[in-house]
Amino acid sequence: MISVNTHEVKAKLSEYLAAVEAGEVVQICRRNVPIAQLVPLPKPETGPRPIGLGPTEEGYDIPDSFFEPLPEDLLQAFNGELPDPLLDESLAPALKAAEPTAKGYAGKAGA
Repeated sequence: MISVNTHEVKAKLSEYLAAVEAGEVVQICRRNVPIAQLVPLPKPETGPRPIGLGPTEEGYDIPDSFFEPLPEDLLQAFNGELPDPLLDESLAPALKAAEPTAKGYAGKAGA
């Protein structure tokens, strides 16, 4: 472990960060009294992430149907090839009833 005072850390921060990257622990002191430590973070995993919730030995199995293509109607909905149900003319009166009127705004502005 490397022990340094705050003034030295400010002057040579990049050197101490390089030491931390190499696995060292740097203890930072104020007037030779420890106040903090710089420690290396764990290395991130570099391998590919497994598909699913967890390893199969924990009871999570991915069914073969997971890898099958989506149904045609669902693909069309995702691609915007089906009509939008919110823009359907049969729903228009219900949607307009929820919109505030200009009179409602005028009443609030005058109050």
